[in-house]
Amino acid sequence: MKTIHAITFTLMILLIMNCKNEAKPEIKTVQTETSQTLDPNATYAKAEFTINGMTCAVGCAASIQKSIAKMDGVKSATVDFDRKLAMVEYDNAKINPTALEERVSKVADIYKVTNMKTVDSFSAE
Repeated sequence: MKTIHAITFTLMILLIMNCKNEAKPEIKTVQTETSQTLDPNATYAKAEFTINGMTCAVGCAASIQKSIAKMDGVKSATVDFDRKLAMVEYDNAKINPTALEERVSKVADIYKVTNMKTVDSFSAE
């Protein structure tokens, strides 16, 4: 009987010692690559297009966004998974809409670009 009490007491002490009353958030820093410096004299165009075939925000949309953002001449790239919409600002001397479409297809064969259009401002703005 003393053994059971000793084991119970030990387990309770271990539980109390391991429980944290105050949870502290873990902070992680993620460093992103900036593969280029932007030309301040460049003429930038904005394109919006639909991407079909995405199944998740983390894997699909983020992979496509990262791939487009790495292209030389891309100023900004955003892929909105919920709206299936990509918004890209690019140097039109280095990139054209066809190159953007090809880049999306290179990420995976299942992604298809539709409704490619050049806009003055993004629809999310």
